Amino acid sequence: MARWLEFARLVPLVGALAVFAGCESQGPAEQVGENLDNAAQDVGDALDPAGPAEEAGEAIDETLNP
Repeated sequence: MARWLEFARLVPLVGALAVFAGCESQGPAEQVGENLDNAAQDVGDALDPAGPAEEAGEAIDETLNP
């Protein structure tokens, strides 16, 4: 009986993990948030431009994480 209860507790957890793992598409709120983040980054870059080392690091990041 104890094994059945352990199994019964794991089923909802595994199901929830499967649902959240499948959420790859962005909703409208996530897109707006990403746009705001990008705009804030652009303003910060305009106020304090990146130096050569930072630009090289950003280029590496963009290459490795498209």
